[in-house]
Amino acid sequence: MAKPSTQFCCQSCGALHMRMLGRCPSCGAWNSIVEEALAPAPGKHGAAARPRALPVPLDAPPSGAAALRLSTGAPEFDRVLGGGLVPGAMALLGGDPGIGKSTLTLQACASVARAGAKVLYVTGEESLEQVRLRAARLGCLSPNVHLLADTSLENALQAFASGDWGLLVADSVQTLHSQDLTGSAGSVGQVREVAARLQDACKERGVPCILVGHVTKDGSLAGPRVLEHLVDVVMQFEAAEQGGLRTLRALKNRFGSTQELGLFSMGEAGLSGVENPSQLFLGGGGLALASLQGSRPILAEVQALVAPAHFGQPQRQSSGLDPYRLSLLYAVMEKRCGLALYSQDVFVSVAGGLRITEPAADLAVALAVATGLRSQAAPQGLACFGEVGLGGELRPVSRPADRLREAARLGFKHAIFPKPAREAEMAECRKAGQGLALKPVKDLSEALNAV
Repeated sequence: MAKPSTQFCCQSCGALHMRMLGRCPSCGAWNSIVEEALAPAPGKHGAAARPRALPVPLDAPPSGAAALRLSTGAPEFDRVLGGGLVPGAMALLGGDPGIGKSTLTLQACASVARAGAKVLYVTGEESLEQVRLRAARLGCLSPNVHLLADTSLENALQAFASGDWGLLVADSVQTLHSQDLTGSAGSVGQVREVAARLQDACKERGVPCILVGHVTKDGSLAGPRVLEHLVDVVMQFEAAEQGGLRTLRALKNRFGSTQELGLFSMGEAGLSGVENPSQLFLGGGGLALASLQGSRPILAEVQALVAPAHFGQPQRQSSGLDPYRLSLLYAVMEKRCGLALYSQDVFVSVAGGLRITEPAADLAVALAVATGLRSQAAPQGLACFGEVGLGGELRPVSRPADRLREAARLGFKHAIFPKPAREAEMAECRKAGQGLALKPVKDLSEALNAV
């Protein structure tokens, strides 16, 4: 039976189908299936013969090269990666145009080159002179960084096979195209083919790879979702509301946590890591929240504005917090604490553009809204954290000692937090919060009375 010369692929989810359909059965999207022609000649990834892999015990120690991570030279970048690049791993970096993706990768390439490794930088969007000008401005000129301005995947793989490289960068994956497919660069089939063949080449030689990816209008990564499943790390590079500040988050990480947050400041010399991020989010007069971003405690200000509603339906607006979580919190404050919020417009924001997703922000939001309702100024020198339950009780959160230690280091005087269930944990909090007037509370009403 002859092999088909075309395939039908969904542009929304990347699923393959045997025939043209009006609606994709996998994701339900309408008019998203396109026809792609396949080249009759072989040469697809995986077609070449390889040595047969042998099974090994799960507890076998890794080899020396596989056990070491490659540092990018930027502590914030390494933090999000989980400690650095793993040999043979593929990391996908996405972000809005002009956010600094190429700047971040070029600075990482220069750091790797200074450590003695050779770097192959494949650029499909910019010319060699454009990359050289940026490298000269950033101070990243290095003889160990080799540039290849080409959009052919086969040429990039040939250059990769001809040298002893320590890092491969493809900027961007949407600009490369394979001769085995007839679709244009950036199409679903081309992006899937390019990523798969680059992954095979890198994993075979144990070389880490960084793919720079485009994003769509809604901020999601462009291309099929199979691209995110294929790579080992998916990172999102975003700009915070505060000018010059960039945040790097891991949406997927097979070798580390996805809760880590990397902070960078953009300047004339490129991107530099923020060593003390708490100072960026404090100083505006709001209530200090001792949050936890991955393994790093960060203090941020929570501000609330409460005003009488002049229309039938009160407004509930928030920035940097989960609006559904806030709606639940407002209901608990009305039911358990007797605060009349039903006739008030409530606006809550995290200063500096930081996004808080953990429930430990409940107590800070509740205290900020309560002081705003009573037209009182937020208490100065007070740090707080805690999760509020449906009954108004305060539930303990993870690593309270680290939060108190960061608050004491920044010069805070008071701290309100959920009362630990064990005396040993309370003793650890006292030791970490030396210099703080600690106020452990059991429920939200007790916390409001303390403030």
